[in-house]
This record gives sequence, C-alpha cells and structure tokens, in this order.
Amino acid sequence: MNISSTEQFYKNLGKKSRENLDDAVSRIIEVKRRNGKVMLVIGSGPNIHEGVTTLVAELMNKGIVDSVTTSSAVIAHEMGGSLDRVKRVEASKLGFDPDSHFLPMGGVFEFSIMSDDTHNMLRKEMILDEDLLRKGEDTEGDVIIKAAGNMAYPLGLRTENLSSEILAISQTYGLPFETVAGWGADRRTMIGMGALKGKPVLVTVPQLVGGGNVGISIADSIPISRRCAQIAAMMEESDIIIESAVALTQEIHDGPFECYTGHGIWAHWNGLHTCSLKGKTLIRIDLDEHLLKAKEAQEQNEKVQEAIDKGLPKTKLTGIPFRMEMSAFARLEGSIPIVGDIGEVWPLIAIKVADALGISLDFISHPQQSDEGQQMREWLVEHVKPVDREKILNRLKVSTQLKELRS
Repeated sequence: MNISSTEQFYKNLGKKSRENLDDAVSRIIEVKRRNGKVMLVIGSGPNIHEGVTTLVAELMNKGIVDSVTTSSAVIAHEMGGSLDRVKRVEASKLGFDPDSHFLPMGGVFEFSIMSDDTHNMLRKEMILDEDLLRKGEDTEGDVIIKAAGNMAYPLGLRTENLSSEILAISQTYGLPFETVAGWGADRRTMIGMGALKGKPVLVTVPQLVGGGNVGISIADSIPISRRCAQIAAMMEESDIIIESAVALTQEIHDGPFECYTGHGIWAHWNGLHTCSLKGKTLIRIDLDEHLLKAKEAQEQNEKVQEAIDKGLPKTKLTGIPFRMEMSAFARLEGSIPIVGDIGEVWPLIAIKVADALGISLDFISHPQQSDEGQQMREWLVEHVKPVDREKILNRLKVSTQLKELRS
C-alpha cells in the first residue's frame, strides 16, 4: 500500500477519530512491546469483503494478534476460501420452478467457478450433478465475487455437508468445531492460522446463527457454558480487545462470567471462575457516529452510568438512539471509539503497529471500492483455498496428536 493511500485514509476520519486511532495504535504498540495480548471481536460480511479477516490471519502469524472471536458466517466463508467467484443464472433456464420456495429472492441459482484441482477434490468427496454443472456453463449469467462457501453449487453444498463430518469429530474429541475446521483450512484464514499457531478462534454465542449447517454444527460442538467460559478466559488474558464491524458485543464482553460491566456477579458468588474488563482497553471500529456521542455523554457528565443508576432508559437520558452494545463500551474507562470504514481503518492500524514494532507484513488489506481493493479481492479468490478434508482426517491419524486430543 502506498503512503498517499494511508494518508488519505487518515484524513477521511473525523478529528476525534484520528486522535482515537493514534491513541489506539499507541496502546497496541505498548502492549506488544511488553509481550501483552490483543484479542479481536470480528463481525461478519464486511470483514470478509474488505480483506480484514485475511489481514487478521497475517497479524496472528506475525504475533500482533493473539486470539479472535467471530461469527459462524465468517467460519463458513473461511471454510469456502474467504471469497469465491460465482455465476448467477436464472433458475427457470435450468429447469427449476422460479416460484419454488427453495430459491432465494430474485429466482437465481448460483454456481461455483472452480479450478480443476478444486473440482477434482469435490468429485472425490461427493456425487456431483454433472448435467447441472454443464447447464450452468452453457447458460448466460452474471459472474461476481462474493463471500465463499455459501449459496453456490457445489461449494456451498460441500460446506454444508462437511460441517456435519467436522461436528462428529468435534463431539468425539470434545473440541470446538472451529479448531477441527482449522486443521484443514488455508493458513490465510483466521481458523487456519489459529490452528497453525495454536491461537484460539471461537464463535461468540450471539453470532452462532449464520452459515447454515455450519452455525448449527458450531453451536452443537461444545456446550454453550463451555464456550462462554473459554471466551471469558480469552478476555481475561488480553490487555486490548478490538471490535470490528460487529453487533451485540455487549453479550460478548458483558457476558455471564464478566464482573466489571456485566452479569458475572452471581457466577462469582457461586464459586465459578470469572473475569473483569477493569483496566483493559476496548477499541471499537464502527460507522455509527452515535458511538462517539455515547462515549462523550459518559465522559462529560456520566449520563450513561446515571441512566443505569436510576433505572432509566439510556436513549431518553442521552438523547441518542442507543444500541445495546454502547452501554458497557461507553462506561468502560479504557474504551476508544473509532468511527470510520473498516476497510480504511484496519490497514492504518496494521501498518502503523507493524512499522513501530519492526515487523514486515506479507499481506495488507485494501478497501474493496479502491483499485487496489479490487485487485486484492481477485488475489483472494485465486489464492485462498477451501478447507482440505484430507488434512483434517490426516491430523486424526497421527498418534501423537491423538494423545494430545485425549489429554
């Protein structure tokens, strides 16, 4: 990424968000210099499309990011290779009833545009409808890049079916679905890099719904209580938590085992292990200007805390539309709101932190609307591959690793 691009991204931020970005970068650098830990809370679609999840995998590889929570939809997309190229065809031209309830809005049917290697891999795993594939090739349609492993045939169906196999392995060995899927995932995905480096990547409870059978399988792989406890442990050992294009985060950091802003008081009372966000830095990258206003309302006259103390609606007392996740965020002393496009903010943070730490990054994301962003998306389609089922099975066949699983 050229210097002029980063300068423009910086200028695109409002004055307060520029100050907050500088503050956030300084804190990340300070934490990493003393071998502290950084945790990310990553939302769905935008993080895939902007190349943020691939950038996060690189930051995990280079030791800047230590743990990640995300959504089941992101796991499904990473299983498919992050982004893929699909052909959208009118379903009626393929012989499908356009009024059938199984077709999505618009009456289209999507086909995965695959390399020969991927095509042959799928042939070994599942029976393909070769006639349907030929019809798809011969029928006119729009070709687009979209989040991978979703609705296109046959990769979408393959992701759906493979998730049931991964679930069986997860339940047999008491492992999160994300861990097992990571064994066969591309190292340029968060789950792939997490498995390679032994860094936790988990779906949060509010983000379990999504990705079809992937979300169901993730939810069924380990108990909800264990998932909450593991995420609380990740927060406990982290000095900085960064939220990126994600909703419902209050139910993540203000969860059942967090005491400072959350509902962990009774878990602690009953003898369970709990954590606290007190003294931690919570950074949120968001497009909602009300995030800044909520933080300012708390800093200037403690309106958010006052509303809670008096049992009053926060929206009425602050005068702004109040999303649930703003409550704990605004009240936490170490929270930093950055209002801006994640496609521009993330490269800024990554470059500034890496430069200060003397780290060379092999991948930098770009905003998808830019020329560089379009080239990046093409590169992701070509180079980030779907989960390799054989790698997952081979991992299970190694006796030393089975001993690790049993322990």
